[in-house]
Amino acid sequence: MYLTVQAALSQGTEILEKAAVPVPRLTAEVLLCEAMHCERAYLYAHSSDELTRRAWIHYGRYLNERLSGKPTQYITHKQEFFGRNFYVNTDVLIPRPETEHLVEAVVAWLRGRACVHVLDVGTGSGAIAISVALETGRVVAASDISLPALAIADRNRRTYDARVEFLAADLLNAVAPGSIDLLVSNPPYVPGEDAANMQREVRDWEPHVALFAGETGLEIYQRLICSAGVAVKPQGRLLMELGYRSIESVRQMLAAEWTDVEVISDLAGWPRVIGATRRST
Repeated sequence: MYLTVQAALSQGTEILEKAAVPVPRLTAEVLLCEAMHCERAYLYAHSSDELTRRAWIHYGRYLNERLSGKPTQYITHKQEFFGRNFYVNTDVLIPRPETEHLVEAVVAWLRGRACVHVLDVGTGSGAIAISVALETGRVVAASDISLPALAIADRNRRTYDARVEFLAADLLNAVAPGSIDLLVSNPPYVPGEDAANMQREVRDWEPHVALFAGETGLEIYQRLICSAGVAVKPQGRLLMELGYRSIESVRQMLAAEWTDVEVISDLAGWPRVIGATRRST
């Protein structure tokens, strides 16, 4: 005899709670849903049902993976972003809700503009580029230095039949001068020295190439802004996600060649997105 759904949820919650896993009840629900291939509402409508042997085995494995520090999203291979589920694994950064502010800024800037060439640099799972393409009906280009990440991004593109074209490149190395109207990026911005203080779920599981920028956390911003000064057309726009305490340094990097600087804060009041227009030559 196997546990009922209700008992399995209670046991899973208790195990996760004792291990100090955040939101243990919700995590247990998500993992049990994954094991049973059902929605959360089903758990409560069928709380007295017994788990099948297969579901019980998978649920136990998922709980053990979570106890090891593996993020729930990498166990279920799903993360919601801008109202859509994206496939994720350890080859790509897990899309954060805060990054939706960047998509909103992109969509707002594109409104009413025609024949605009958009490039998302460091696309990872493709969440930004695919969301922009689906929200605006436009063709969006997206690049990444990681071939495994591009494979995941293309998988997500095919899921939604989004009009996104991918290329493998280190930042803007493969981009022709003056060819981009709107450059978008959520670049790596974590200083290397911060690794010791990060949650193990992030430090030990998410790809370091997408997290760490160097000693100061500003190195990729410096390279990207310098290259954008060549790749982006005069009067073209640059929109980037901001890292913690990076705003003043990024402002200084933009001062020479960029104008109309705008900063957008997230719901917690932290500066999250910075936009700037390339000066006319």
